[in-house]
Amino acid sequence: MGSRYGLDETIDMDTPNIARMYDYVLGGGANFEIDREAAEAIPEGMPGSRFWARSNRGFVGRAVAALCEMGIDQFLDLGSGAPTVGNPHEIALRHNPHARIAYVERERVAVEYAQKALEGHPQVSMTWADLRDIDSVLSAPSVTDLIDFGRPVAILAMAVLDLLEDIDPALLIAAYRDACPPGSALGLSHAVAFTLSLEEQERVLSVMRRTNTPGAAFKTTDDVAELLRGYTVLQPGIVALDLWRPENPVDEATALRANYVGAVGLKES
Repeated sequence: MGSRYGLDETIDMDTPNIARMYDYVLGGGANFEIDREAAEAIPEGMPGSRFWARSNRGFVGRAVAALCEMGIDQFLDLGSGAPTVGNPHEIALRHNPHARIAYVERERVAVEYAQKALEGHPQVSMTWADLRDIDSVLSAPSVTDLIDFGRPVAILAMAVLDLLEDIDPALLIAAYRDACPPGSALGLSHAVAFTLSLEEQERVLSVMRRTNTPGAAFKTTDDVAELLRGYTVLQPGIVALDLWRPENPVDEATALRANYVGAVGLKES
């Protein structure tokens, strides 16, 4: 499945990159001016904005914490982007100092930034690979040296499946699911246009078409449920990001403004 997903050795500074845009809205330093301009073109409260980024990062933290509390101590984060505040390894190691986290990212700047930032963290790795190239990901030494696929593994696919082109994300996730034993987990977040008109959706997608992931798309909650086939979805189900086990009460109307859902599932026997 992976031979057609080659990695580009060059760094494209002329095209906005979603990993670097996400890094920017989270306050990171692995981005260029062209990424900042593209991110600023997305209105607040829409996917890709600071409002959305805060909601997504909060959900990721709560999902990782919940999985740690359930005893899972291995994480494979697909399309992770560059490390910023509140990354999965920070959350996981806070709950379990023996946790192991393998990040996978195809954007060269994010990878190089992460590898420098993660120096001195032997339980965390960054792999330069395209998540669609399953064989390359699962055989990478930086993954296999950390992750024991004979024990439960949490696959994280946060804000990435809605950006994929030329592949069925349900089949992709199924392949990763099948590489993991029962008791493993999947945490994901995905764009769902709860409050956006067709015109507003087009505003977001028009920005994305200028980036290195021009195939971005909104889906329905039923579409997201298909991605979780083979998993038992944990409560509260597939919900707006800020409604997934919030630490403080959240107004539903406000939560829907991020136009993204999150869910966590456990692999069935």
